[in-house]
Amino acid sequence: MSSVFEPEVVEVMDFSKADRSTETQLSAEEKREIDAEFSHYEDKASVGLEALRIVQKHRGWISDQSLQAVSDYLDIPPAQLEGVATFFQLIFRQPVGKEVILFCKSASCWIMGCARLQARIEQKLQIAPGQTSGDGIFTLLETPCLGDCDKAPVMMVGEEMHRNLTEQSIDEIIDNKKRRHADESTD
Repeated sequence: MSSVFEPEVVEVMDFSKADRSTETQLSAEEKREIDAEFSHYEDKASVGLEALRIVQKHRGWISDQSLQAVSDYLDIPPAQLEGVATFFQLIFRQPVGKEVILFCKSASCWIMGCARLQARIEQKLQIAPGQTSGDGIFTLLETPCLGDCDKAPVMMVGEEMHRNLTEQSIDEIIDNKKRRHADESTD
C-alpha cells in the first residue's frame, strides 16, 4: 500500500537537468484540449488548473515531469503550477488507484453514519484514508463535502456519485468495480 499523504523529501526542482523524455512533453491530444480551454480564459495563467486536470485525465496523476511540461507549454512558472496543484484536492501529485473513492465527511454524512460506512470500506479494502489498495484498484480519500447532503451519506467513485449509502450498497459498489477491473484484465 502506498499513501498519497505520506510525507516525502521536498527537493528543489532543477528542471534544467530533468530528463526530457516523452513524459516531459504533452501529447498532441493534451495540447489540443488545453488550447480549447484556453479559448475561454483571458491569459495563460488562468488556464493552469484546467491544463493540470486535462493532463491528469490522460496520465492518471501529475508527476513533476508532467507539471514541467504544462509549465513549458503555458509559460507559467513551475512553482505557480505547484501551488495550484497542491491546493486542489482533486489534482493528484502521486499515483492513485484506478478508482479514487472520495468519501464525504460533511455534517450531513456524519449524522447519517458515515463513520461506520468508512470503517466498512477500510475493512473491505484493508486501507486507510490516503492509501491505495494492494491490487492498485482503489484509493480512498476523505473530502469535506460533495454537495449532495439531502442524500447523505454519499461518496464518489471515479466520476459516479453514490447516494444513500448502506454497508450493503458499499459492498456491491466495491465488488462490482473489482469484477469490472478483473474482466478488463482478462480481455
